[in-house]
Amino acid sequence: MNVAMKGEEVAQAIPANVFAEKVTKVEHYTDRLFRFRITRPSSFRFRSGEFVMIGLMINGKPLFRAYSIASPSWDEELEFFSIKVPDGPLTQHLQKIEVGDTILMKKKPTGTLVNDALVPGKRLYMFSTGTGIAPFASLIRDPETYEKFEEVILTHTCREVAELKYGQDLCEEISNDPLIGELAAGKLKLYNSVTREDYPFQGRITDLIENGKLFTDLGVPPLDPAIDRGMICGSMEMIRDTKALLEKNDLNEGANNKPAEFVVERAFVG
Repeated sequence: MNVAMKGEEVAQAIPANVFAEKVTKVEHYTDRLFRFRITRPSSFRFRSGEFVMIGLMINGKPLFRAYSIASPSWDEELEFFSIKVPDGPLTQHLQKIEVGDTILMKKKPTGTLVNDALVPGKRLYMFSTGTGIAPFASLIRDPETYEKFEEVILTHTCREVAELKYGQDLCEEISNDPLIGELAAGKLKLYNSVTREDYPFQGRITDLIENGKLFTDLGVPPLDPAIDRGMICGSMEMIRDTKALLEKNDLNEGANNKPAEFVVERAFVG
């Protein structure tokens, strides 16, 4: 590999199916959330919305967890958005990384939160909680998303207002981006809600769907399987409950080999 490792023993311990990449940027948002960027291998290809296994050498052995790639498929670097778990096997170490450190990444990306897994529609909902916004951070920066849908609605629900900043910054960056800004103008809407602090929009996204407030706030009609499509990424509970609501509205779950009206992601970080 062309990446300098910290010692010959570490280099020898890295499996053949793993890239070793350098951290180029780290940004901490709260005591629970941070993002980082790494170099991108020239041979690495992925579809916007997919996830990959990334990790670190811990006690001489590689430890991996699934992380959605938050950057779009055209980006020259790879971005990730992570929680900080004090006793998490990986994240207790990952949250301490600095620019120049080495990140391990397996060579095969995968995932169902891709445009190909949805049948054509008019309006795309991206339902996210916490770091579940990561795959959507990739998709809302991909021109294909705006070519396929007339409206793209990203919902992001967090416990505290400060945890919304990553998504807010992202949408602001997109509006000023020379490549994506024009495509996203008038199509991309960000809908934030908070569960534990005062905020103009409060409550779990499932409650806001069920009581209709989400649609009233956005000025759009309720879910319609003929035109609405959905993607879901968040906690196990949120995925289960949101999936049930979409199915209640006659949307069917799809997959890479069988596109339908909505898809979910079940890759988690620890």
